Amino acid sequence: MKNFSLLILITLLTGCSSISVFTDHDSGVDFSKYNSYAYFKPGIDKAEISDLDKRRILKAIDNQMSNKSMMKSNAPDLLVSINTSAKEKVYVNNNNFGYWGWGWNPWMWGGPNQSMVSTRTEGVLYIDLIDAKTKQLVWQGKGKGGISEYAKDRDEKIGVFVAEILKNYPPERTL
Repeated sequence: MKNFSLLILITLLTGCSSISVFTDHDSGVDFSKYNSYAYFKPGIDKAEISDLDKRRILKAIDNQMSNKSMMKSNAPDLLVSINTSAKEKVYVNNNNFGYWGWGWNPWMWGGPNQSMVSTRTEGVLYIDLIDAKTKQLVWQGKGKGGISEYAKDRDEKIGVFVAEILKNYPPERTL
């Protein structure tokens, strides 16, 4: 299971240049009242990734929260949880342009169909922020992308991935 979960994170983080981020929040919450956080252990324990990658993600979250003047606490305002998911996508490229080798195929619609099939695993990292008093989810960040399992600078790439997700926390106030 750990090997599969590592694969999820690896594919989740393949090529950080293509990180797609979505965030959502409870518009009725005053985020300025949150000054401290702690990790929600039951939620983090459920994340199906290797312990090494969990620690990398949590370290990156610590760095980002510190940059936002949030402090870790035993009596936190927010609880932080993470989760991951992955799904395999199949891409089919039908290429029947009427060419055969180097020349034109006079039977352009009757020639061999040149189809290419490829798969790619799309992974998602969720970061949930939960109000410690009410136990209600108040903010969620979701990032899609990936990092190659062969990346030598995994800590840095995971840090960039987490930074992109948490860039929109706290949400801007709307009047």
